[in-house]
Amino acid sequence: MIEWRWKAFDDLTPAEVYDMLAARSAVFVVEQNCLYGDIDGLDTEAWHLFAYGQSEPRAKLAGYLRVLLPDESETDIRIGRVLTTADFRGQGLGTQMLERALGHIATQWPTTPIRLHAQAHLQPFYGAFGFEAISDIHEEDGIPHVWMRSA
Repeated sequence: MIEWRWKAFDDLTPAEVYDMLAARSAVFVVEQNCLYGDIDGLDTEAWHLFAYGQSEPRAKLAGYLRVLLPDESETDIRIGRVLTTADFRGQGLGTQMLERALGHIATQWPTTPIRLHAQAHLQPFYGAFGFEAISDIHEEDGIPHVWMRSA
């Protein structure tokens, strides 16, 4: 059973902020061995999707992503920091999470294109949701990435 939470930054609880940052550090910094500045100043303007799995003594973060809205320099909505935590992988949570995020985006910003910066090996996953590569594959923090977009 997954509990979904879709929130603006100002509505996040301290525990949710902690869970978000801990999961991003565990997945992107530790597991993928990437030293990068995760705290980039964009979280405060983002919408955050949390997927919590049932666990004792409290729910455990199973998946997470953030959605950045268009601004003066970026005209697309951007999905980023997409992750599933180790204990919840292999259960289709990534698909559920992306479906839920795209549903929210379509409801709230129906005419705005969506872009994401995917790890290159995930192109088929995102392609199944209508995303197409719009850049060459390039390295970021030692991992091959590609920009993808869905109109």
